[in-house]
Amino acid sequence: MTPGGGSGPMKDCEYSQISTHSSSSPMESPHKKKKSVPKRKWEVFPGRNKFFCNGRIMMARQTGVFYLTLVLILVTSGLFFAFDCPYLSEKITPAIPAIGGILFFFVMGTLLRTSFSDPGVLPRATPDEAADLERQIDIANGSSSGGYRPPPRTKEVIINGQTVKLKYCFTCKIFRPPRASHCSLCDNCVERFDHHCPWVGNCVGKRNYRFFYMFILSLSFLTVFIFAFVITHVILRSQQTGFLNALKDSPASVLEAVVCFFSVWSIVGLSGFHTYLISSNQTTNEDIKGSWSNKRGKENYNPYSYGNIFTNCCAALCGPLSPSLIDRRGFIQPDTPQLAGPSNGITMYGATQSQSNMAAATPLLQSEPSITSEELTLPGKTSISGPCATLTLGQPTPPSSMPNLTSDSGLTDIIPLKEEHDGHQFLTPEEAPSPPGMLPSGSPITHSHTMHVLSLASQDSLHEDSVRGLVKLSSV
Repeated sequence: MTPGGGSGPMKDCEYSQISTHSSSSPMESPHKKKKSVPKRKWEVFPGRNKFFCNGRIMMARQTGVFYLTLVLILVTSGLFFAFDCPYLSEKITPAIPAIGGILFFFVMGTLLRTSFSDPGVLPRATPDEAADLERQIDIANGSSSGGYRPPPRTKEVIINGQTVKLKYCFTCKIFRPPRASHCSLCDNCVERFDHHCPWVGNCVGKRNYRFFYMFILSLSFLTVFIFAFVITHVILRSQQTGFLNALKDSPASVLEAVVCFFSVWSIVGLSGFHTYLISSNQTTNEDIKGSWSNKRGKENYNPYSYGNIFTNCCAALCGPLSPSLIDRRGFIQPDTPQLAGPSNGITMYGATQSQSNMAAATPLLQSEPSITSEELTLPGKTSISGPCATLTLGQPTPPSSMPNLTSDSGLTDIIPLKEEHDGHQFLTPEEAPSPPGMLPSGSPITHSHTMHVLSLASQDSLHEDSVRGLVKLSSV
């Protein structure tokens, strides 16, 4: 194209239509996002926990002591069934290995149920919920400044006539419900928190306390059972061959007796302590802190106790099991994708995201005459007056092959002006460039009958606005 060449060079200019449906096109809209596989909530869980089997198993990160518990139970029970039960079932009764087997499977079932389940973790507040709670706290404390943090944040509620304080958790951004506490090892607020037990590798709370109690109670019976019948086995053999020969004939019994002897005291004592807690409807955390001790006052009492040992035990062991609140196997809702600017089928050619937004926010033509159905483009042809009417629909940027329109000289090189209408400088309909994608490849620019509809004054204002819009776009 040569400057001052008139309308002829512009007629020779053609644009290839840009395909907006090809997924491999380099000019694809930058607003489109690739589809990502949705994650489950356990994959982004904020607490210090480990998950297995796609979130079905939930444990604490420190599980070394838990594996020690498994080894002690499996090894001791295995030695008992392998070396003691054959002799005892022959000399005494076959019921001994049967009862031992039932106790063993019950112990393992309750242990795994306690270790692999959600203890009652409370979900953390979302950013919006935390911000709303902060505003409520500021209003309650009469402070509107965000930099001032009031002293201990607490709320008071009345439960069965007893005042109970609800403490604010700065990690989870929530007011903990009654009897809940934040576990420092798992970094979670647990409902009806009892304690963190490393022997089971998990917290003990509202959802797994009954299984924990049944585990230590059944383990007490199994330990006493094994210890008693190991001693019986050694005594029966010593009556036949002597004590030393009995120890030589069954060395595994010695190991079992030692392990059970040092374990039975702590296990039986722990079972008795939790039996007391259940009968009074307390937790280990409350008992250690002395929350309902009479030392705090004569009017201090446990508001959660039913006043009856049997009722308290039924409430703790036979009550309904609450569902998990964290929904660890649920899917994370994907973020709402940002909608791209209206392009009406025209892809922004060679434009960045900021340029596209600027083009959408600054239309090239502010006022345009309406076009009737008779003035639409013919099938297979593209009208010359159509581009001016459709520039506001897509606001396409010029092709990257065109020179940069940064000066008046460059503008005149690309779009020759005519000074034939009363000294005004404007483009004739033949010289107005069509936006990319409007003309099919190989079709020359031709005149359309719709150009006669516009008056001379309308053409003046229309094309002056068009030139100003192109200059603004090139400066961006």
